[in-house]
Order: sequence, then structure tokens, then C-alpha cells
Amino acid sequence: MARLADYFVVVGYDLDNRVEGEGQGRILQRFPEKDWEDSPFPQGIELFCQPSGWQLVPERQPASFFVAVLTDINSERHYCACFTFWEGLDNPQLKKVDAGDADEADEEPVGVQHAKLFAPKSLVVVSRLDYTEAFRNCLGLIYTVHVDGLSTPLETVIGNLLTCVIPVAGGSQIDESPVCSLDKVPQSLACDWLLACLQPGPEEREDSLRTITLGAGDRQVIQTPINDALPVSGSSVAQLFRQLGIVNVLYLFCAALTEHKILFLSSSYQRLTDACRGLLAIMFPLKYSFTYVPILPGKLLEVLSTPTPFIIGVNSFFRSETQELLDVIIADLDGGTVTIPECVHISLLPEPLLQQTQTALSMVLDPELEFSDQAFPPQSMHASALKIQDKEIRAVFLWLFARLFQGYRWCLHIIRIHPEPVIRFHKAAFLGQRSLTEDDFLMKVLDGMAFAGFVSERGPPYRATDLFDDLVANQVERIRQEETCPHKVMNHVKELAEQLFKNENPYPTVAMHKVQRPSETSQSTDQSRTPFPVLDDVAVQLFIDHAVAKLKSSPPVVKAELKSMVPSGPPLGDIVDRNGNVMANSARRLEVVRNCITYIFDNKMLEAKKLMPAVLRALKGRTARVCLTQELNQHVLQNRAVLDDQQFDYIVRMMNCTLQDCSHMDEHGIAAALLPLVTAFCRKLGAGITQFAYSCVQEHMVWTTMQFWEAMFYSDVQNHIKALYMETDDGDQQSNSQQDDSGNRREISALELAAEQNRLWPTLTKELQTERVQKEESTVFSQAIHYANRMSYLLLPLDTSKNRLLRSSGLGDVESVSNSYVTNSIAGSMAESYDTESGFEDAESSDVANSVVRFINRFVDKVCNESGVTNEHLKALHTMIPDIVQMHIETLDAVHRESKRLPPIQKPKLLRPTLLPGEELVMDGMRVHLIPDGREEATGQMGGPPLLPAEGAIFLTTYRLIFKGTPSDALVGEQIVTRSFPIASLTKEKRISVTLTMDQFVQEGLQLRSCTFQLMKIAFDEEVASDLAESFRKHLHKLRFPQHVQGTFAFTVGQSGKLALEPKTKDKNQSLKTLSKNLVKNAKRTISRQYVGRKKEAPATWENRSSFQSELDEDEISVSEEVDQSVLTLSSTIRSSDRQTMSNVVERACCRDYQRLGLGTLSNSLTRSKNEPFRISTANRMYTVCRSYPGLLIVPQSIVDSTIQRISRCYRQNRFPVVCWRHSRTKAVLLRSAGLHAKGVVSFFKSPNAPTAVPSQADSTSLEQEKYLQAIISSMPSYSESTGRNTLSGFTSTHMNTSESSDKLRQPKIGDLMKQVLGNKEDVPGTFSRGALGQKAKVISLSQPKVSGKARNSPRGKWGSIRGSGRLSAYNPDIGTRLAGKESPQPNGGPNDPLFLRQQKAYLYIIGDKAQLKGGKQDSFQQWEVIPIEVCDVRQVKNSFKKLMKACVPSSQTTEPNMSFLRLLEDSEWMTLLHRVLQVSVLVVELLDTGSSVMVSLEDGWDVTTQVVSLVQLLSDPYYRTIDGFRLLVEKEWLSFGHRFSHRGAQTLGSQSSGFTPVFLQFLDCVHQIHLQFPMEFEFSQYYLKFLAYHYMSNRFRTFLLDSDYDRIELGVLYEEKSDRRNPHVCKSVWDYVDRLNKKAPVFYNYMYSPEDEEVLRPYTFISNLKVWDFYLEETLSDGPPYDWELRSRQESLAEETAEKADTGAPKSQRHSVWPCYDNLSKVMPDAITKLLQDLQNLEAELGQTSDKWKDTWDKIKTTQRTETKLESKPSFSSSLLMSSNLSHQRRSQGVYLQDSRVGSSIKLGLDCEASATSTPVAGRPSTSTLYSQFQSTESENRSFEGILYKRGALLKPWKPRWFVLDKTKHELRYYDSRQDKDCKGVIELSDMESVTVGTPAMGAPKNVEEKAFFDLKTSKRMYNLCAQDSSNAQLWMDSIQSSLSDA
Repeated sequence: MARLADYFVVVGYDLDNRVEGEGQGRILQRFPEKDWEDSPFPQGIELFCQPSGWQLVPERQPASFFVAVLTDINSERHYCACFTFWEGLDNPQLKKVDAGDADEADEEPVGVQHAKLFAPKSLVVVSRLDYTEAFRNCLGLIYTVHVDGLSTPLETVIGNLLTCVIPVAGGSQIDESPVCSLDKVPQSLACDWLLACLQPGPEEREDSLRTITLGAGDRQVIQTPINDALPVSGSSVAQLFRQLGIVNVLYLFCAALTEHKILFLSSSYQRLTDACRGLLAIMFPLKYSFTYVPILPGKLLEVLSTPTPFIIGVNSFFRSETQELLDVIIADLDGGTVTIPECVHISLLPEPLLQQTQTALSMVLDPELEFSDQAFPPQSMHASALKIQDKEIRAVFLWLFARLFQGYRWCLHIIRIHPEPVIRFHKAAFLGQRSLTEDDFLMKVLDGMAFAGFVSERGPPYRATDLFDDLVANQVERIRQEETCPHKVMNHVKELAEQLFKNENPYPTVAMHKVQRPSETSQSTDQSRTPFPVLDDVAVQLFIDHAVAKLKSSPPVVKAELKSMVPSGPPLGDIVDRNGNVMANSARRLEVVRNCITYIFDNKMLEAKKLMPAVLRALKGRTARVCLTQELNQHVLQNRAVLDDQQFDYIVRMMNCTLQDCSHMDEHGIAAALLPLVTAFCRKLGAGITQFAYSCVQEHMVWTTMQFWEAMFYSDVQNHIKALYMETDDGDQQSNSQQDDSGNRREISALELAAEQNRLWPTLTKELQTERVQKEESTVFSQAIHYANRMSYLLLPLDTSKNRLLRSSGLGDVESVSNSYVTNSIAGSMAESYDTESGFEDAESSDVANSVVRFINRFVDKVCNESGVTNEHLKALHTMIPDIVQMHIETLDAVHRESKRLPPIQKPKLLRPTLLPGEELVMDGMRVHLIPDGREEATGQMGGPPLLPAEGAIFLTTYRLIFKGTPSDALVGEQIVTRSFPIASLTKEKRISVTLTMDQFVQEGLQLRSCTFQLMKIAFDEEVASDLAESFRKHLHKLRFPQHVQGTFAFTVGQSGKLALEPKTKDKNQSLKTLSKNLVKNAKRTISRQYVGRKKEAPATWENRSSFQSELDEDEISVSEEVDQSVLTLSSTIRSSDRQTMSNVVERACCRDYQRLGLGTLSNSLTRSKNEPFRISTANRMYTVCRSYPGLLIVPQSIVDSTIQRISRCYRQNRFPVVCWRHSRTKAVLLRSAGLHAKGVVSFFKSPNAPTAVPSQADSTSLEQEKYLQAIISSMPSYSESTGRNTLSGFTSTHMNTSESSDKLRQPKIGDLMKQVLGNKEDVPGTFSRGALGQKAKVISLSQPKVSGKARNSPRGKWGSIRGSGRLSAYNPDIGTRLAGKESPQPNGGPNDPLFLRQQKAYLYIIGDKAQLKGGKQDSFQQWEVIPIEVCDVRQVKNSFKKLMKACVPSSQTTEPNMSFLRLLEDSEWMTLLHRVLQVSVLVVELLDTGSSVMVSLEDGWDVTTQVVSLVQLLSDPYYRTIDGFRLLVEKEWLSFGHRFSHRGAQTLGSQSSGFTPVFLQFLDCVHQIHLQFPMEFEFSQYYLKFLAYHYMSNRFRTFLLDSDYDRIELGVLYEEKSDRRNPHVCKSVWDYVDRLNKKAPVFYNYMYSPEDEEVLRPYTFISNLKVWDFYLEETLSDGPPYDWELRSRQESLAEETAEKADTGAPKSQRHSVWPCYDNLSKVMPDAITKLLQDLQNLEAELGQTSDKWKDTWDKIKTTQRTETKLESKPSFSSSLLMSSNLSHQRRSQGVYLQDSRVGSSIKLGLDCEASATSTPVAGRPSTSTLYSQFQSTESENRSFEGILYKRGALLKPWKPRWFVLDKTKHELRYYDSRQDKDCKGVIELSDMESVTVGTPAMGAPKNVEEKAFFDLKTSKRMYNLCAQDSSNAQLWMDSIQSSLSDA
């Protein structure tokens, strides 16, 4: 029984005491005045009565009621029901003023002073029971009695309330007095009807039905719950879901369980309480144990910043003060929102539970949802009543918890039964069996306080049970079967809801409520009521005393608590197996494990060795590991199994492999099962010395995890205690097994046994009880000693003298040093690996002992305290532990000594690698293991054989680093694994420590990463001494970064002598070399001697200085302005030796190319025709103008050499603009230069408009610069055509019409391109300043004329101009808009007259870097225009490449989703960089194609500039797409123009710090992307690009060494003879090598090569169109990278020799399995044409004929095939032989698809939409859609309608009859010369067609044809006039064309 109310309190407004202007409440009266012993009076009630603060108000408020919850120090909850009403009082303020207290009055805010104010008064009931409605009624009654002045005294009502006693749960068997003890009360007070209506009913009704009356003519029924363990929720849960919605409440639910802070906001106090109550109710069976304050007073808001979790409710009034809470989840009940801060991560329920819970909840809350789409929804589908719905929701959560915690009782360890049960939960096992170890939510819940309470409350096996116990024990099977069927789940939920409802409302029908409410009049009238009276405390106390006395005299009420044994439910193991969550292990795998173990113990070692790899793989699975422990257990006799060396070795390997995949939690109990075995298996080492397995399996995290040892200890203790009671019971002849329901014998579980013991406990005698307690305690104690021993076994290393620190958690808080496992012979040599890196420098051996002792002590303290071991025993343990450890160390020393004497293990023999001619070994092979990295192919995880890990040797040669060996897996043992990369490509080397499942213990490892996309993770074998490994690293480093470029392999090749780092051999080109050096030096000396006095400061350019260049650099920059012409050119005095140099220079590739392009020749200057626009200048032949440029440069004819020297100074590195290519059709030129020098710092401080007295040097140079640009523009034919003189008036737009048809169409595309490149920003800040020195800059404003195409030659435009504003960055959007042909408003506000302004394109576009365009001057007449773009910085390329390497070749496997290949590839941004470069290149191609010249002027002019310029030439000029042309392109743009190969490739010690930056590789990748899109346009194959990419990094050839021609001449490399006479095999140039190889085999040739003439390629550049280059991803483990061709031929010849030696008797299989990462696919599976050519050569060789070169054969086939095609009437099948079938989705060239809309001709560019892969012909160029003609067929569907039509030719051309074919499938009209003609003469695209109309006969039309036979076909591009034979035929044609359109 319990009191309904503990205290009754009256709280009022404290008029006398105001703090800081705020009102206070005070307790006016409380009853009883003395605290109850069992529940002290809670403090601070007055705060909770008015949570928002005590205030006086001018109007009476309605009475309010809410329940606050206070928690006392014993974490008991007190429910404070507050009933507040308002009483009038005279304004104390006015009184004060009257009284003259003026000073105090001043403090109050001056406002309207009301004469009458109302103060709050609260009636509070404090109770430990939560009966909200009963309290509301009782307090309402008291208020009614007061207001309506009823006859009943208030004291009686309150006395009755305080003496009311009700049963806590299920009622109690009360005798005849059913009501609150009223018989002791004077009869006059009790009502007559009271006893009459309360006849005692049936007994069970009284159990939970209490009728109470307070003696004021009222009565109410209180229904107490049947079981008070279940929470009572009323309808609060349903309300909570209505307010917040399903998902939000689930978030709150998960947040509460995972211990987050939750704050509710509402303007209603009662709703806050209800919401908190509802949240707690759905958490059942877990109980919330943190701060719980449903209503928090405003004064206590600082509680919200507490660090602990809480559930708190706060009035919305204080919302603003909750805004800055960073880690609090805020649920707004009124707004229905839940706000989760960014820093808070809520773990949600595991799937599929979350989904199923949501479904169930929505079926409860919104049952109509399911049928809302049905045509005939059921009639009665309404949600249940709120109270029922509430229980259904709770039932869903009960069902959820039953699923979450199913089988939890099987993971309870009972470690003491008497005197009190002590129970621990084995979390790891629970998670492991549920396969939820990774689940964040469950982990947090099991670690939380609520679950700890759950275990201590529900753990005991003998107690009262409730609904949840029944659910989790008996309904698991049902839940599992129904979980996938929502309707069955709902039925179950409804059943549970019924039980919950029944528990809360045992008698829902009984409702005898009669409670008076205040009358309306008393509520409405506002007359001055009497204040609430002071109560007579004596009268109330009298009631209380009577009740207490009666309780004492009546017999104590004892409710027999029904205790029973708690059922455990089905074991967990079954559950998971049926779900299929167990890792699938086939029976075959388990059989392999069993067989292997049998072989080992039967001493069949060969058989065991064969099975071993398979076993190690099988042990990845859990069941196989369990199987292993079971099998090994059977071979242990009397706790010991002595093995011989080999057996021991195998068993240890298997144990290590098993433990390796165990997590530190050991959730599957594998380590626990192995623990007894590692102390059982042993081998004899010598006289009386035995080595146990534990000394070889210590390297696992699990042994250093405290939780593991605790769980193990508890499980052992449980077993022993169980055995203890089994024995005593057996003594009493009790059976220790029970009959199961099915009649099977079943072992009694420990919990069942404990329940039985607890039941019997009260019946035992005192002596028996103490005896049992002692027995249990000694059991625990003996186990503790046993575990101290076990732990010392596994924690003390074999060699304790060398200090291997115990890793991880408590042992030596040091990072985990991952070492591998020890076995037989080298068990001793473990010691060597623990060097000083392990954390302690020179520690004594005792350190290990101390840390182990500390660890064991901590363990013993924890488990002994928890399991109640006495202090004496604990002290004894502490003294024992150091002795145990010391004793164990001594035995280990002997074992360690003996283990060193074991014979070594046999190892596979080392294989020698094949070397290139001239390649020599620097270090002979060292035995290593090649370990798998993050690539899964070779490990066998993606199918295929496990090639890695492999065992072999690593070789260091002068050129490469080579690993060669065989896979460790015996099943693949006959394969040879080779991995190698050139030393020059090594980018990163780091030490790693390696863990292997090998026999050997591996000391240390290296991870070597190469920029050829290779990664080697090697672990040195223990036979490799550590100093040898160190010397390997040093040699590697020396070879990687030689002192000088002459130390690289390309120079040292063939020069013997190991590691000649700086060879000083005499060079064969010595004369030429010294000559060129002397020439340069003499020139320098002359110049510097003359002008040494006038040196001017020059900014030093650090980055381009190499060690031997610095003193020359100074001179080069400091040459002054007025240098004499003759000194500079030295032309008059070239000696004969110099002429030799000059002739060499002329031979250089560039000159041949310049001649091909018609850019000038090197004939004698006198005979040179002056009308050539450009000339070859020799100004730089001594490399004095610009050292990184070639000797001969193309400059405008009008520029003299002396100017060049001056101009060069404006540009960085002196790289001034030079012409490098000219467009053959438009004659536009492509120039390249570096960016301009940034302005000096001083000029920033000068005012931009300050007049300069003297023309400064900057002025003169910028004038020179302008002249130079003007000269380039003047040399363009389009410029000279449009105007003979450079005046403004001659500037018309006629140059637009130079190639009318093509330019007109092509022009507007560029704008869109430009916008893409510029990034579409309207005004780009910090770009080119127009008017850098303050002149007025003139800007043209442009708009698109709204005129038809006919009015193209409209009046010439006038010029608008604006003042250069003070802002220097005046880049206007008109750059882009002019090109785009969009209107831009006139900047000076003038009229926007379309005819007044003309579209105008610049003659020269300068592509410049945004960041650098600060100092140039804009051309005022718009003859050139700057396009500012953002280029990728070299640093960006470097970082991007690093990330790309990590994405393509990860160093370790990862399962994280954000570490997947595609995610890493995206993060690397490599594709974005390619996209940028290609985009700019396509823009330049477009500009050149429209007749504008382009100057690329980016960064220093040797990185991005080179990329763009080379790509532009490749796209525009088909010559560069041949093998020779590409070579020439690379030699010209990359080598001659000084791309810094050595610097960017970090090839020497000097450039080591700058790191590897693959600018050239990026260019090759771009070429690869273009090659993929246009496979028929390139003569070379993809292999050619990969070959160059590999050897550009390999340093095998001298081609890609050094930074410029100057450097190459200095070293005498530039003009070497073709190959070395002494060593004919060694090619010094990669090009010679390619030529040589190309003669032998067609590897570099692309069979699909069939170019179109003058084809300009326009590739798609979107990232989605780019592919990852397979060069980055492929690898060939059979013989290493396939780019060193000699190795291949050598290996093949060796293979043939060995094959001949082999026994030829056996039949040879024709089958060959091909493994993607092992075999070289092109070798094993060559393409058809290569195969045929090879077969042809072989046959010719067999027949003894001299075989043709492959190229001749191929050309012959091609020509014959062409002629055949022409002879045949139908195209033969062979014509498609060349066009390989994958062309269907490839493009010849990207057609540009232009749509011309009516208004203002806004033109879209095909490049904008990725979908536009259509090829449309552009007039004036070869049609790109002729691609179809090669696949043409004469089937009818391709020729929907055909016949002869006359077609009118272009202007002044006659009408001609043509054979027209209408093709509906391709929507085109093709025409041919005649019906037989196969070559299509033209195509009219119907997609562009606008109308087909009847025409009129025009001039020159065919005679005798009726008028109606003419018709016109209008397309967006032009009008076609056609004529049929007669009118009917014409009508037929028009209809057909029209219908084909409508079909489309």
C-alpha cells in the first residue's frame, strides 16, 4: 500500500521579498509539517509552481494545472501536481509611494500603475505516485470548496486526501474497510451515501480498484496497474507521435538510448510532462537514469549546459536562450520539429529493424495509408481511439526491444549465487552471435547506463516476471516468422496492446466519477473574492495521526510476490543461423581443415603442406575457425600435447591465422576457445625444456584487451560454480539434466541452476548458507590465480631481455607495433626485431615485467571487487602476481636460448631476373616477401588464383628495381611473379612493419611507390641483416637522385663499374661540346665586359637555376638596353666551327616543320623574299636572348633582331611570343610565350594617374611590345585583305566573309566555348586592366544586329568609348558576349542601336592567366583581345597526381564507402584538370579555325602553355597525328621550347625537393582521351602513348632528360650520332628505338587509321566523356611492365629453350587460362590483324622466303582491298574490315549542331550538351557524316524514296540532274551523280529543315518542265531549289519529305 499524497502545500506570492525586481514564491503552509521518514519533503517547490517566474498581473487568469517531476538524491521521482489560481490584491507599488518610499519606487519601471493586481497562488500535492487525473480532480475539488463556499471544511478534504492509501499495484486483499480510513473521522463529516455505495465487490475487483472520497460529496475511482513494472502512459505516447511524427520520435528514441541531450519546447507545461512521460514509456524495458526534468524553471536554465545527458522540458518562452546550445537536440512540440545540431551524430536502429518499425508505426497511426490507392477501400478503416493507439505504439516498441535483445539471457554470466546473485553481461558474444559487431547503435546501447540497469534488474534468474520477459522468452519464434509480414506483425502488436491496456485499466467499464467543479458564476464574477484561508493545521494533523495509528494497529499487509524462474528463451546460435547471417562456409572447407589437422597429427607432412594454403584461406570464415578449435581440442590429452618441430610449426601457423582475423573484442569466442589450447600444445627443445604454443601467438590485439580477459574469467567462474552445485546436488541424487518438451535430455543452464538455488536459499540453515558462500568465494579466488598465470603466459615475450613493449590498451600505452608471428627456428630471432623504435629507449628487462604485473593487478582488482572476494584474499593475490611473472620470465629465458639452436627452414631458391643490354646489378637479390596492397585482383579475392603474397628476391639494378619470385600459395606455386619499375620513377619510400600468415617472422618492410603506377610492399626475410636492408635503401636513394643528370641510367648505360655515380668519362662529341660551351661563354664575356658598369637590378628567378647555371643567369638578365647590334648577333664573325653548329641547328626537326608550314626558310637573308610575312630569326642561336628557347625562332618579317632582345625582357624567363604553327586554310598563326612580368611592388604605391616626367623604361618596352603584337596582326592575310592601311576607317567587318559559308556558321560557337572556359562569370575581378598607366581606355560595346543574313555588309560601325575608370580591373563581359553574339548594353549608356554597332572579332586573342594579367595594356582599337582563364598551378597537378596514384594503386584494402576507387578518383581532381586543358585547347582550335590568331601566354610558358599549344596543333593538323608528326610535335614544342623535364621529373638531387610533377603525362592523357573519341584519325596506337608515358619517367633514354636545348648542347647530347658504335643495342633516343621497333613489329601502329583530309578534331571535354586511362590501372605480373621490348624477346627465347629441354612425350593442351592481372593480354591474346601478320611471317620463315616487312604487307592488303571495293557493284563485306566494329559508338569528328532561332540568332553550341553526338556537315568542309557511306547497304529501309531531281547549284552555277535518295532512318536526303554512283555528293539534313514549299522556275532552269514541278526546300542553313520531272512527281517528293519529318 502507498499513500496517494505525501504532502499538501500552499504556495503564494511573497510580497515582502523581491530579488532584483523579480517576484518570489514562498510556502505559506504545508501538511504534514514533519517529513515522512520514507519520503523527505522535496526542496524548491516554489520554483516549480511558477516555472516562468512569479509575477503580478493586471487581469485575473484562468486557473491552471500541471504536474512537475522532481528527483531526489536517491533518484526517487516525486510528482508535484500544481493547481494555480489568481487572487486579487491592492497594488503594493501605489501603497509604497503613498508611504513616501519614493527612492524604492524609482527602481520600478514607470508604466501604467494598476490599482488592482492579481497574484498567483498554488495548491500543490506531492506524491510518489503518478495519477495526474486523480490529482487534478482532488485539487479542483479543494478549489471548488473554497470558491463556492461549500459546507465541507477544507481541513476535512485535505485531511482525507493526505490519509488516502491505495495499493501500489494489483491492489491488496483488504478487509472490510474499503475506503480511506473515514471511520475514525467524526461521523458528522462523513456523508451518508458513502458507505451505501461501496459494498465490497468480488475480491479481484478490489485488487486494482480503489474508490476514494474526500468527504465533499465526491467520489472517484483510481485504477492501479496490475503490474507496476510496466509504465503507465495514458495517451501521452500517442500525443507525442501526433505532435512530432514517426521519424522525429524515432530520432529522439535513438538519441535517448544512445545518451544524447534532449530538450522539449512547448508553451504548455502539461504537454511537456506528457511528452517526457511518453518518451520514457517507449524506452521500456530500459529505464532512463540521467537527469530527467519535464518542466525546468526559467531560473535554472543553466542546467542545460551540463555535460551529462538529459531529458528536459522548457517553456517556449525561453526559446531564445536555448539557441546557443551546441550539442542539444531540440524537439519543438508545438511546431512539430526536431532540430539536430551538426556536431551530433545519432546512431539509428540497424536495418531492417528501422524500416520494419517505421512500417508498423505508420500502420498504427495512419491505417488508411495502406488502402489510400485502392479503388474500393474498406469502409471502416479508422485509427483506434487515442488511449488504444497509445498502447499499440508501445506494443510496437516492445516488439522492437524483443527483437533487439532476443537471446540476451544466454550471454549472462552468473559469477556468484549466494549471498546475492552477481551477474555480468558478455557483450562481445552477444554482438558476435547477432553479427552486429559493426552496428553503432547496439554498441552504444549495450555500453549505456540504461542497459547496465537492465542487466542488474532483469539479470537475476529468480524473480517476478512481466510482459517483456514472456515476449523475449516465448515469442521469439513467432516474431522471427512474422517479421517480414506487416499484417501478422500488426496482429501481434494488437495482442500486446491489449495486455498493456488491461494492465493500465483493469476495469475500463467502471467509472464512478463524481467531482464537483466550481460554478460558472464564481468563475466569471470578478468581485473581490476572499483569499484562500489559512488552514487549521491541528485539524489536518489530527486526521493524519488517526490514519497512522490505525495502520500500526492493523496487521501488516503482505502481498505475496510471485517469484519464479525467468525463462531464457531459445539460444542465440540458432537464431542467427536461420537468418543466414553467418559467414557461409561450405562443408568442403571444413573438411579441408579437418583433413589437414589429421594429416599433421598422423605425421603426413607432405599432404598437410599441400592443404595448408587452402586451410589458411578457409580460416577467414568463422565456422572454419570454430571447427579448428574443436578439432585441436580432440588431440589434447591430460592438458598436454607434445608435438615435433614440423607439427608444432603448422599448428602455430594455423592458430596465428585464426587469431589474425579476430577483432580485439573476440566476439565469436575464437580466442577464448584457443586460450586453453595454446597452453596445451608444446614441443621439447632440450633436456627438460619445453616450448609452448603461447610463446608464438602473442602478436594479437586480443590478448591485451581487458574486456576479453574479464569475459573469459567470468565464463570460467560460471562453469566452476555450476560444477560446484552439480556435485552437491548429485550427492542428493538429483539428475543434472532435464527432460525437454520433446523428451530430449538437455543440460541445465547456469541461470536455471542459480534460480533453483535462490529458491532454496531461505530454506537452508545458517551453517549451510555460510558454507556455500565460502565455497563460491574460494572458487573465484582460485580462478583469479589461474588467470594471473594465463595472462603472464600470453603477455610476456619470449625474449624478455630485449624490450618488446606490450602494445595497445593498458600495457604500454604505446601505438600498436604490428609484428608478425613466431614459430620454430626463428622463435628466438624475434628479439632482433624489437629495436628501440618500440617506444622505450634503453629500458631494463624489468620494464616488461612491471608493465605485465600492473596489467594483471588491474585485472585482478576489477574482477575480485565485482565478484565479492574478501580483502585478505585480494592482498594475497597482489603479493603472488610479481612472483608468478618472475618465475615465468626465468622459464622463458631457457626456452629462448634453446630455440635459437633449431635447424633453419628450407626456402625456395631465388630466381634471376632478365636484364636489358647495358643494365647491371647494383645489389644482388635479397630474400623478401611481396605483400598484397590495396589492389584485389592478384590476391584472388575477385576470383582467380592468389598470386600474392609471393616469396622471392628483390634486385637493384642500374635501371630498375625488380622483384621476382613465386606465390606463397602452393596451388599456384609454378607461376612466376615479377613486379618491377624504373628507379627513376620512384616517388615515395617508407618503412612499414609487416604482419604475415607465413612460417617466417618478418623483421621490417618497405613500401615503394612509383609514378609508373606501381607499388611494391616488401618485407625482408629474417636472413637479410638489417644493415643490408639499410644499405639497400641508401643505394636506392643514390640511384634515384644522382648528383647530376649525367648520373642517370640513360648516360651511364653500358659503362661498367657498380654505381658510378658521377662518371667522368670522355665524351665522344667532345669537340662539339667544348665548342658550344666556349661560344656561349665568349659571347657572355664580351657583353658583360662592355656593360659591367651599367648593371641594373633584375629580379632573380630562382626556380630555373640549376647548379651550374646561376652565374650565367645574372648576366643574361642584366644585359642593358642599348646593346650594339653587332655584339649581339655576332653574325659577321661566325667561324667555321660555328657554322657546323648552325647546320646542325638547321637539321633540327623544327626547321623542317617550319618549312612544311610555310613559315619561312633559312636561305640567305639577301635572297629572302620580303613579302613572306614571317622569317626564321637566328637571334637566339647563342641562346643569349632566351636560354630555354630553341636557337631558331619564327618572328614577324618586320621585327629586327635587336628589338627581340628588348621585347623578351617583358616576359617571364625572357620567353617572348614566337610563332609555332600556322593554319593552312585561314593562315591564322598560333603563338606561344610566357606570361608577362608582374609589375614591381613600387608601382602599386604610385597613383595610377600620376604624370610621368620622363618616359619610363616600362613605357618604352610596352610600346615595343605593342609594335610586336601589331606586326603579328599585320602579317595575317585576313588583316591585309580587309585594309591596306591600319586606320580605323578601313576596319570593316568584311573579313568575316573571307570564307563566308564556313565562318558565318562557325563564328558564334566560340562564345559558348569562351563562357565555359571563363566559367560564365559576368565580371571577373583581377583580370586584364585596360589602361594600366591611366590612359583613357577605349572599349567597344557590341551587340548582335537583328538583321537577316542578307544584310551582312551593312554600314560600318562607329566606336563607343568610355573613360578608363579608376578601377584597374576593367575586364568587361563583352569579351565573352562579343564572341557569343549576345547583346550587351552599351557601357556609356548610349542607344542600343543594332545597326549602329557591329559584331566584330579580334585578329589576335591572347590566352592569359587571370592572376598575371595585371601589367599589360589593352589594344585600344580592339585588334587583340585578352581571354583571362584560370590555369592549373603546377602544385595542383603535383597534388592531384599523388591522389590519383593512391586511388589507382591503394596501399591497403579498405571497405569504407568514402575510400572507394571512384570516390578517390573524384577527390584527386585529375579528370577536372584534363577537362580544363582540353577545354582551353578546343577553344583555341575554334578561334584559329575562324581566322583569328591566338597567343597562348600562360605561367612561365613551359608547362600549361606547352600542353595547350601541342594539343591545338594535334587537333588542327592531321600531320601531327602520324607517328612521325607526333615525334616532331614533341621534339618541337616540348624539347626545343624547353619544358623542364629534369626539374619536373625530379631527376637529380637538386630537384628532389620540388617533387614529381607529370605535366607531360597529363598531355599524353589528353591525347589518349582524343584518341578514344577519334580512333580512326591517329596512325599510332594507344600502346605508343603508354610506351612514351612509361619511358618519359624511366630515364632509359636521353630524350626526356634535361630542361632545354641549351642544356643538351652543353652536355653534347643534342646532335649525337644515331647510336653508339661500341654498344649497338643501346639506343640513346627513344625515337630511334620506336623506329627500330616499328620496323620489326606493328605494336605502335593503329590498324583503324584512315584519316579524312584536313580534318579538325573537336573532342567532347566534359568529365563524363573522359575515361580513366588503363595505363594507370593495368599490371602484368608474369613479366613486369610490357614497355621494355628486349626483355620480352629474351624471356620468350628462354622460355622456348626450357620448353625444348622439357619432356616432349606428354600431350600439350591447346587451352591456356588468361589471368587479367598476370598475363600480358596483348601478347597472349593478340588482335586478329597482328596475329595474321605474325602467322604470315612465321610461314614465310618456314618456307625459307625472305619475309616482307609488316608495313609493306599491310599496305599491300589495304590497296588491293580498296581496288576490290571499287570494282564490285555492291560494297563488299571486306570494306568494313578496316572499320572495326567498335566504331558504331565512336565519332570521326565532332559535328557541331547549330540551331538558328528566329530572334536575333542566338546560337547554341553542340559542345554544350553532351547528348549532341550527331554529326552534321558544315558547308565548305568535307562532310563528316560521310562516315555512313562506308557502312552503306542497299536495303530498302535505307532508301525510303529515290529518283532523279534537278538541283540548282550555288550562285551562277547551272541546274544539274542528280539521283536523290530519301533516307527516313537517318532523316537525310542524299544525292549522287547517278544511280550507280556509290560516293555521295552531298547530304541535306532533314533535322535542319524548316519548310518544303512549291517553288517558281528560276534562271537557267531545265526547259519543257511544267511550273508546278519546282519546289523549294528550306533548311536553317540555306535554300535548296529542286525540280522534278512533272508536277505529280514533285508532289510525291514533297509529301514523302513531309511525312519523313512527321515520323521523326
